[in-house]
Amino acid sequence: MVSLTGVSETNAADTASSPKRLKRSESFLGIHFDFHAGPDCKEVGKNTTPEMVAAILDKVRPDYIQIDCKGHPGYSSYPTKVGNPVPGFVGDPLRVWREVTAARGVGLYLHYSGVWDSRAIQLHPDWAAINADGSPHKNATSVFGPYVDRLLIPQLRELAGDYGVDGAWVDGECWATVPDYGAAAVKAFVAATGFANAPRKPAEPHWFEWMEFQREAFRKYLRHYLAEVKRTNPDFAVASNWAFSDHMPEPVSAQVAFLSGDFSPQNSVNSARFSARCLANQGVSWDLMAWSFANVKTGTRQQKTAVQLQREAALVLAQGGGFQAYFTQRRDGSLDVAKMDVMAEVAKFCRERQEFCHRAVIVPQVALLYSRASHYRQSPQLFTPNSPAVRSLRGVLQGLVESQHPVQIVSEHHLRGRMSEWPLIVLPECEHLDVDFRDELVSYVKRGGRLLVAGPKAAALFVKELDVVPEAEAPPTGSVRLEFGVSKAEFATTWQGVKPGATARNFGAFGPANDTNAPARPAATLAPLGKGTIAAVWLNLGERCADGKTPAAREFLDALARNLFPKPMIEVSGSHAVDVSLARNHGKLQVHLVNTSGPHATEPFVDSIAPVGPLQVTLRSGSSPKRITLLPGGRATEFKHANGETHFTVAEVPIHSVFVVE
Repeated sequence: MVSLTGVSETNAADTASSPKRLKRSESFLGIHFDFHAGPDCKEVGKNTTPEMVAAILDKVRPDYIQIDCKGHPGYSSYPTKVGNPVPGFVGDPLRVWREVTAARGVGLYLHYSGVWDSRAIQLHPDWAAINADGSPHKNATSVFGPYVDRLLIPQLRELAGDYGVDGAWVDGECWATVPDYGAAAVKAFVAATGFANAPRKPAEPHWFEWMEFQREAFRKYLRHYLAEVKRTNPDFAVASNWAFSDHMPEPVSAQVAFLSGDFSPQNSVNSARFSARCLANQGVSWDLMAWSFANVKTGTRQQKTAVQLQREAALVLAQGGGFQAYFTQRRDGSLDVAKMDVMAEVAKFCRERQEFCHRAVIVPQVALLYSRASHYRQSPQLFTPNSPAVRSLRGVLQGLVESQHPVQIVSEHHLRGRMSEWPLIVLPECEHLDVDFRDELVSYVKRGGRLLVAGPKAAALFVKELDVVPEAEAPPTGSVRLEFGVSKAEFATTWQGVKPGATARNFGAFGPANDTNAPARPAATLAPLGKGTIAAVWLNLGERCADGKTPAAREFLDALARNLFPKPMIEVSGSHAVDVSLARNHGKLQVHLVNTSGPHATEPFVDSIAPVGPLQVTLRSGSSPKRITLLPGGRATEFKHANGETHFTVAEVPIHSVFVVE
C-alpha cells in the first residue's frame, strides 16, 4: 500500500535509505507541536502536507520534533485502531510526519496525554480515579485501574510498531495524578499499612502516609508501562512529563529515556532558572520546553520574540540541558509555517552554543537543598512544585543568583554521602528533615563544611548546634509569625553598617519593625561547629526575596553567604541582572553568564534585551590559565593572574556569554 507521500506504509522509518537519526539521549534541539484534539476536529490531516513538514525542517533543522497524538481531551489525532480517534480524517497525517522526518534523519516524538484522558473516562467510567466524596474524577484515570493495560500500553505499541515513531513525550502524568479513593486503592492502602481506613482530608490522621502510598502507586504505574513497552519495542524512547524534576524531587526510579518538562509561559526566566537546576543533577539526559507564546492581560495568546526565547534557552543551556519550544497546531493538525521564522533564529542561537554547552557538568559551589522530606509533607498535591517549602526555596534561589552566586538545586539523594563536594550548603525554610540526613549535615559542618539555614522553622531543627534557646512565646503581631530564637553568641556579620548584635527590628523590610516595644531578636546567628560554621536566619528570607519588594533581603542573604564562603571559585560583580554558572565540558572550565535584565517577572513579552556590563570577574582556579576564550565567536579575552586569582573584565553580556578557561 502506498501512502500520501508515495512511500510504502511498511515503515518508512526503517528503510535502508533513511539517514540515521539521533537517539533522544543524544539530541539537543527540538520543536514541540500540539493542539489537544477534540470532538470538533473533523478534518484532521486536510492541510498536513509533505511540503509543510519539509518547510519546518528546512527553516529550523531540529534534531527532533514532537507532534500531537493524544491530548488531554483523550481524542487521538491520527487514525488509531486501538484508541479513540477524532471524528474525521483526511488521509493519515501521522504517516506524513513520519515519512518526511525519516527521510531527513529527524526524530519524531509524540505528545501523548497519559493519566489525563477525559474521553477514556467518558467511555469507561470505571477507569476514573475516585474523589474523596465518592464521585468519579472527570479527567484523571486511576493508576490502580485497567486504563494503563487496556489503552495506554496498546496505543504506545501501535505508535512504535505500526508507525515507527521514535518515542513519546507523555503529558498529564505525575502532575495530573490525584489521590484515588476507589475501592481497590483504599483496600490496598489498608492492607499495606494496617490502618482502619484512608483519610479524606489533610487534617485527618495518616494523611502523609496516604499521600506517600498514592505517590508510590504512580511510580509503579510508570515503571509498569515503561517496562511493558520496552519489552516489545526496546528502542521506543519515553519521557513522563515532569517526572523526577521540580515536581518530583527524588531519584529516578523508572526506565525513562530522558527527562523533560514545559516551564511556565509567564515569568519564564525565573521558571527556567529553577526547573533547569532541578534537572541538571539527575543523571539522565534532559531538556526543557519553553512556550513560544504567552498570555496578555485580555487572556489571548501572543507570540514571544526571538530574543525572549533565546534568553529562556540560555538559562537551560547554561545548566547543560537540551532545549525545545512549543508552538500550537491548528484544529486540523496543520500549522503556520511562518511562525518558524522565530524558531529559526532561536535555533541558530542554540546551535552556536551546542558544542560547548550540551551535557556540560556544573561545578559544585553552592548547594541549595530542595528537601523531598519537607516538600512532600507540605505539598497540597501528590506531585507539584508548589508548597510553602518550595516558595521559600525559589525565593532563596532568586536572592542567591541575583547576587551572582553559582547555585545548584539538590535533594537529599544528591547530597547523601557527597556533602563534602559542596563548599556551602543552603537549607531554605522547611519543617522536616529525616533524622539521619540532619545528622549527616551536622557531621558535614563538623568536618569543615559551611551550612546556612534560612528560616526559623528550619533553624529550629538545629537549635542545639546553633547554641540558641528557642523562645517560649510567639513573636509580636506582624508579618513575621514564625518562631525566633535568642542567641548566646553575637551576630558576627556586619551588613550595610549594622553592627554585630543586629536584630530583626533593625530591618524594616523583614518583620514587625513598627512595633517599637518588641523585644530585640537576632536577625541571624553564626556558630562555630567543629571545623566548620553553621548560620541561621531567624525569619523567612525566601518569602521576602521571592516577593521582590526590596533588595534588603537579597543583600542580607548575600552577606551571610559570603561570610560563610568568602572565596568561591567564581565571583562576578557589576550587575545584579546576570546569572552565573560554573561548568566543565570537554575537560575545560566554563564561566556562563546569562543576562536576566528587564521586567521579565511582571511583563509577559520582551521586545529587546539591553546588554549588561561591564562586569568584573574573579576566578580562583589555581595556576594561571593558558588562555580564556569568549564563545560564541572564539575571541581571546585579556586577563591578569596573581596570587592564585585570575581577573578579567567583561564589557557586556548581550544575552549569553561563555568564557572557556584553558
